[in-house]
Amino acid sequence: MQIETPPTEKPYDKPEGERRGLLIVNTGDGKGKSTAAFGLALRAHGRGKAVKIYQFMKVPSARFGEHRMFEQLGIPIEGLGDGFSWKSQDLAHSAQLAREGWERAKAAILSGDYFLVILDEITYPLIYGWLSLDEVLDALRTRPKDVHVVLTGRRCPPELIALADTVTEMVKVKHAFNAGIPAQRGIED
Repeated sequence: MQIETPPTEKPYDKPEGERRGLLIVNTGDGKGKSTAAFGLALRAHGRGKAVKIYQFMKVPSARFGEHRMFEQLGIPIEGLGDGFSWKSQDLAHSAQLAREGWERAKAAILSGDYFLVILDEITYPLIYGWLSLDEVLDALRTRPKDVHVVLTGRRCPPELIALADTVTEMVKVKHAFNAGIPAQRGIED
């Protein structure tokens, strides 16, 4: 490790642009995409802002740690799918659930009722061809000016990356699963 001298002057100028709703993408093969989005949900909720979370790959009855906590806090979180594709009994049904879920998520985004809408794991139904990328792009482009949207998932389409204001790629450096350690409750679910 190399020791650094702390900066004594602000390393940037204050931006001059107007405040508006941001489009944020968390992608990549590393852990933390959804976790970062949920952190923003907590931050916005803590400021009294309306938040809605849609999870495209989770079942509506999911009871992971985030569901339990968001329920306690009064932050609506909705599972739209039937689990990951390898667990699905019928991929045509999975695709239909994604399309129906997108209609609900799109309505929430376009309503302007929410400060922040999270589209967790939306990249999967996009890259599987279950959702129209053009329709998603159109909704994101035409959303009300003050609505922030976060999209998560691996292999985010480049068109979404180009449209986004902020993109973070999570890079896996090391993961316990690769060492044979199973998922831990409270850490990964």
